[in-house]
Amino acid sequence: MKKLRKAVLPVAGFGTRVLPATKTIPKEMLPVVDQPALQYVVDEAREAGIEHFVFVTGRNKGAIEDYFDRAYELEYSLKAKGKTEIYDALDAATPEAGTMSFVRQQSAKGLGHAIWCARDVIGDDPFAILLPDVLVKAKKSCLAQMVEAYNEVGGNVIAVDAVPEERVSSYGVIAPQSRNGRLIEMSGMVEKPPVSEAPSNLKITGRYILQPEIMGILKDQAAGAGGEIQLTDAMATLMGQQPFHAYEYEGQDYDCGSKIGYLEAVLGFAKDHPEIGEQARALIKRFAQ
Repeated sequence: MKKLRKAVLPVAGFGTRVLPATKTIPKEMLPVVDQPALQYVVDEAREAGIEHFVFVTGRNKGAIEDYFDRAYELEYSLKAKGKTEIYDALDAATPEAGTMSFVRQQSAKGLGHAIWCARDVIGDDPFAILLPDVLVKAKKSCLAQMVEAYNEVGGNVIAVDAVPEERVSSYGVIAPQSRNGRLIEMSGMVEKPPVSEAPSNLKITGRYILQPEIMGILKDQAAGAGGEIQLTDAMATLMGQQPFHAYEYEGQDYDCGSKIGYLEAVLGFAKDHPEIGEQARALIKRFAQ
């Protein structure tokens, strides 16, 4: 079993659910308190031991690549003005040379196609997928929890969390087969099932650890729902060939791809921010009156 070192972050989407804010700003770069949403996702992956990031980008996403580059003029100005604390924070967030790759998805053919675009960088290694629309707030990062499970059972691991049964029709949910604590052996996945037909109330959260064989399946994967190449279809095929587990992580997820989910994320991270948390909680309480 190979060590998990690589992660794919699909960032080519238009962010139509949060227009017009995303007309000129990539949705992944929208600020959540004092840093872009994407930074939280990268930090989560780093905590889990990820060493190389593969960003699958599209047109008008150059701000993402620029963000992870050095800003020499800004750094020089901060040093000259003695703003060492801010400079140190920027320096700590700057990746080491050669630890990030950017590949282009020329047309919007679905999440499965976006992942397939990273095939040459992934090679024969297992890899994580982190959907940047989803932020997970947890004491130990969601992916770090998943890596512990992966090191125990190998194969493929998907993050899940429980939702009220009446809401299962809004999500993709798993079909559990057996359970050992938070680790669940699964037999299938169902996309947005009717409440009466849902095999569980455990929704797929947007964090995956997959084996490289998924790339061969995606290469020949026919278009599915919405006329797009769906990752879930390819995973269903791989499930017949390799072990698949779900892991019910500890934490709270936020869907930053929707307006209300984005607002919820801002409030959720602001209230526990080490610098402004107390003030943020007071503001939230005042506006709630």
